[in-house]
Amino acid sequence: MAPFIKILVIFIFCFGSICCTDTVTTTETASEVNKLDSTAVKTPIFHRSHEPRKQSAPFSDVVQIGELYLLSGQIGMDHSTRELVTGGIEAETRQTLENIKSVLQQHNLDMRDVVKATVILESITDFEAFNAIYTTYFPQRPARTTFAAKGLAKGAKIEIEVMAIRSK
Repeated sequence: MAPFIKILVIFIFCFGSICCTDTVTTTETASEVNKLDSTAVKTPIFHRSHEPRKQSAPFSDVVQIGELYLLSGQIGMDHSTRELVTGGIEAETRQTLENIKSVLQQHNLDMRDVVKATVILESITDFEAFNAIYTTYFPQRPARTTFAAKGLAKGAKIEIEVMAIRSK
C-alpha cells in the first residue's frame, strides 16, 4: 500500500469520528448542540473572540467539537493595551497562561480541563524559566509538546495553544 494511502487509512480510523458531522440547524445554540446524544458526532462550532478588538481576526479563538475545545495560540499580550508585557520570558509566560485561563473561562472551563498543550519558545534556552511557571498552572500535567521557533507574532518570546475537554 502506498505511504499516502496508509496515512489516510490511519487518519480516517483515528479521527474519522471527529471529521464526520451531524446536521445542525441554524436555530440550535451551542448549548443545544452539546445536549445531543454523547455518542453522536458533533459539528464544529467556531467561536469568535471575547476580546472586542479581536472580533475581526481571521481565526477563531476556540473551535468546539462536542466537549473538546481547541484554543488558538496565545502570547504574552496584555489585551487591554494590545502590547506584549515587559519583563522577559517569565512575565510573558504568566501573561500567556492568564490569557488562556481567560479564554477557557469564557466557555465555563478552567486550567484543570486542559489535556494537551503545544508550547513554542522563541529560544529553547528559555525552557527552564518557562517550565517553572508553567508547572504552577497545570498540576494535572497535561500532555505537552515544546519546541523553539524564530519569528513569533508581535516578537513574542512564547506562544501556547491548548486543547481542553469539558468534564461531564
